[in-house]
Amino acid sequence: MAYKIEKAEMIAENIFEFWINAPHVAKNARAGQFLVIRINDKGERIPLTVSGVDGDLVRIVFMKVGKTTMFLSTLGEGDFIEDVAGPLGHPSEIKDWGRCVVIGGGVGIACLPILAKALKESGNEVTGIIGARNKSLLLLKDELASHCDELVVCTDDGSFGYHGFPVDILKKKLEEGVVDCVWIIGPAIMMKITSLATVPYNVRTFVSLNPIMVDGTGMCGSCRVTIDGETKFACVDGPEFEAASVDWNELMTRQRIYTEEELKARELFEDHTCECGGH
Repeated sequence: MAYKIEKAEMIAENIFEFWINAPHVAKNARAGQFLVIRINDKGERIPLTVSGVDGDLVRIVFMKVGKTTMFLSTLGEGDFIEDVAGPLGHPSEIKDWGRCVVIGGGVGIACLPILAKALKESGNEVTGIIGARNKSLLLLKDELASHCDELVVCTDDGSFGYHGFPVDILKKKLEEGVVDCVWIIGPAIMMKITSLATVPYNVRTFVSLNPIMVDGTGMCGSCRVTIDGETKFACVDGPEFEAASVDWNELMTRQRIYTEEELKARELFEDHTCECGGH
């Protein structure tokens, strides 16, 4: 069965939003979960976080970085994706925490609207903090704001909002004593550094891990991470874990294992599309 792309749009520099007709995913998906897609029968499987649901449609947001996401970005409304498996992983722990802060960096911002909405509907006061290198990389800002009591936007270069990083704003909130729970979603190094700010305050802090992942069911073991000294599989035990329990150095090392192969695959894809205009 193939899955139709009902809407497709580039929403920031090299960042794309697809709404895919996948009723079996949309019906059951919750904040924090992900799906695995395969573009065609010769393609690789890649995990992408569920960033929204609308009826039978499920939203994915991705950045064009490697061969598969480059190929995916060439598709548009009316095109089809061969496989969409999900929802996978455990959903976020949604309850009445009190005062919640949701933080997103880069394309991780796309995971926040569905999370903020769920937290708000459960009675929480929600503050959103998002950060990007510059204004052109900010995404879903207005949608996220509609689910937050407060939204603070940061850019590294000061081209929009606060000139600095989300961790700066988080530290201020923590000092004011107005934080009961935190979610951080973004690049591993950003999640590591930002989560360290909550340690002295003993505030529950969740992060969404993005190790290499293949099957999404725990069979291949490629997504293994060390949590509190024990091996866990991000696809079935996560993808969310408490930040203080994560072996960040191991995670970031494993993320780089196939860097050389990924670069070669991208170069071959670019050479092929330049020569024949196909895929």
